[in-house]
Amino acid sequence: MIKEILKRQEKKSLYLNGEDISTSELLERRTAENYRKLLSDSDILVIDEAQNIPDIGFIAKLIHDEIPGKCVILTGSSSFELVQKAGEPLTGRKITFELLPFSEAELWETHKVTVRFDELRTRLITGSYPEVYALESKSDRIEYLRELRDAYLLKDILKFENLRNAGKIQNLLRLLALQVGSEVSLQELGKQLSMSKNTVEKYMDLLSKAYVLFKLEGFSRNLRKEITKTSRWYFYDNGIMNIVLNNLDDLSLRRDIGALWENYMISERLKYKWSERSLTRFYFWRTYDQQEIDLLEEEGDTLRGYEMKWRSEKSKVPAAWRKSYPGASYQVIHSGNYHEFVGIRG
Repeated sequence: MIKEILKRQEKKSLYLNGEDISTSELLERRTAENYRKLLSDSDILVIDEAQNIPDIGFIAKLIHDEIPGKCVILTGSSSFELVQKAGEPLTGRKITFELLPFSEAELWETHKVTVRFDELRTRLITGSYPEVYALESKSDRIEYLRELRDAYLLKDILKFENLRNAGKIQNLLRLLALQVGSEVSLQELGKQLSMSKNTVEKYMDLLSKAYVLFKLEGFSRNLRKEITKTSRWYFYDNGIMNIVLNNLDDLSLRRDIGALWENYMISERLKYKWSERSLTRFYFWRTYDQQEIDLLEEEGDTLRGYEMKWRSEKSKVPAAWRKSYPGASYQVIHSGNYHEFVGIRG
């Protein structure tokens, strides 16, 4: 994608690969004069797999501070290492772009009207990772997801924690996949996995930083009946959730369609709002007497509640929600009206 962007730029660019040892040699002499000569004919410096370059954060900082007018773009497949090595030195000097799996809005324009609904049903099962989307057969998609699960997906976490066996994390992910849409008890997860609560919490934090999971906390404005101390966890991608469950059966055979739809819609809403650079905050809402709303958005003084239903079922506004937040909106998001919700226009 970066290469395509560079093609459309009038400014000259220098593209380097951090996995090439010659790149490290070019940047090794950390002086402004060295980098000034290197970029004498270029306005934009791109370093792919930048996490492989020693002290890359300090190098980018020096270029930024001492050579005005130069743009530095750092990309990497290892979010952990790139953030660790470049994050702190570039504080206040950088803009971070997070590339999540394809969004429903992005893919909408690529399909004919006649196949859009079928493609949606497919993504509920195999997800929206670019590589998965590009594969034509379901068997190839499943094989890729299996490899992603067993090797690539957890490599940063295993390396970061110096773990040899991913079994515990795989089991943790499976338990979380079975609890999508429900509150998660870290203590209970620890008991099931024979791990401490603190270890479970640490792994879930790492999985969040690796863009596998994200968390919704309970919302409350200090009303006694509202639950706030628990969280719900969702997967950024349905394909990952399903391969963790070892279940990629067609939608017609799935009994958990409600959870699949809820995970997909909430993750798509986050993608849409993030792409808009929105300041929206996301929560779930539930009371002790079981009244609940799947997704609550707080944007300034505005509250919006959403309930996810695969079918266009009628859903009454929870009485406690209507009474406590009379100015808030409420909407059921189903397979017939989700388009605007995920940013599809027209």
